[in-house]
Amino acid sequence: MAVGLGSFPVIPSISGVRFAAMEAGVKKANKKDVVVFELAEGSAVAGVFTQNQFCAAPVRVCREHLAKAKPRYLVINTGNANAGTGKSGMQNALLTCETLANLTGVALEQILPFSTGVIGEPLPVAKITKVLPDALASLTSEGWENVGRGIMTTDTLPKGSYRQVELSGVTVTIGGISKGAGMIRPNMATMLGYIFTDAAVDQLALQALLKDTTDQSFNRITIDSDTSTNDSCIAVATAQAANPVITDFTQGDGAVFAAAFLEVMQELAHAIVRDGEGATKFVTVEVKGAKIKSDATKTAFEIAHSPLVKTALFASDPNWGRILAVVGRAGVENLNVDTVSLSINGCEIAREGGRSPDYNEEAGQEAMNPAEIHIVVDLGAGEESDIVWTTDFSHEYVTINAEYRT
Repeated sequence: MAVGLGSFPVIPSISGVRFAAMEAGVKKANKKDVVVFELAEGSAVAGVFTQNQFCAAPVRVCREHLAKAKPRYLVINTGNANAGTGKSGMQNALLTCETLANLTGVALEQILPFSTGVIGEPLPVAKITKVLPDALASLTSEGWENVGRGIMTTDTLPKGSYRQVELSGVTVTIGGISKGAGMIRPNMATMLGYIFTDAAVDQLALQALLKDTTDQSFNRITIDSDTSTNDSCIAVATAQAANPVITDFTQGDGAVFAAAFLEVMQELAHAIVRDGEGATKFVTVEVKGAKIKSDATKTAFEIAHSPLVKTALFASDPNWGRILAVVGRAGVENLNVDTVSLSINGCEIAREGGRSPDYNEEAGQEAMNPAEIHIVVDLGAGEESDIVWTTDFSHEYVTINAEYRT
């Protein structure tokens, strides 16, 4: 039931990146569920991970390995999160890494494992390791949609994005894939996201860029306010394009690159919302006129998380009082309700804390009918603002999550 999510883009080959998607039967037969990425030696790799303290075993391993070595391979499985699995989960994550390291001749620490799927079930590691030789034999630099499908769980469509820009006369490509449809209120990134470029980017600069753009993309989306145990977002710069190494994103080539990188990140984040479980609406919640930015951020998230607001959105019901009620409980210190205004899809509904004299129910209904909704709340207290992207709550969302394990 994806909202405005188009067909998967034809992402160009990115020099220094090869991949393969295999069917291992981790959860279901005849489904691509194991993906391997091979990275050029010396690639800069950055990562951000879930802040859920009950993080999955592969997240713990990734953090440790990134701190020790430059990764050469990523191995991803769907159908099983390997979270809530205790010591055996760590052993299985490491065994996956060890098997791939032995097959490729790289150090154990140069393998990063990722898992997504059901929490609390033992990882069927033998199924994963069994397909690794065939995955290595199938590595290619074309067919990104295959790996996009290979990391899906409850997603209905694969998600990809890319941009190409010129840096000092050299064309560089930025491309990536993401997955996620439920358990989405990222507290760092999304459930899984991978962004690759053939540009030369300094390692520390890449890490800083990933963190900054994550805050402007994956950290501004929510489906159901639940932060996953497995959230991981990885950025890789292979340096194969041979552009001058980027260390500064405030000017010149660096600014051009950073702008394109953010576009890819936001497009991948928006795709997750558009494919949210049971979603029938893509909703932009913009809060402006805040005294401090945190007031705008928390108010936008409170609106996006409200079950009453989300169910009204599903019904296309202009029950705007629910939104004002959320604004009032969002925790904005010294909120002056007499300066608050509200509009939906350009229709002014509330002004100075009450119903706009120009508003009527027919206009409100027309504003709520489209599949894309833009809610704007102006607190009238300052110049700060923020934006969050979310979905409605439908009957289908309940069905998907009630039957997820069965």
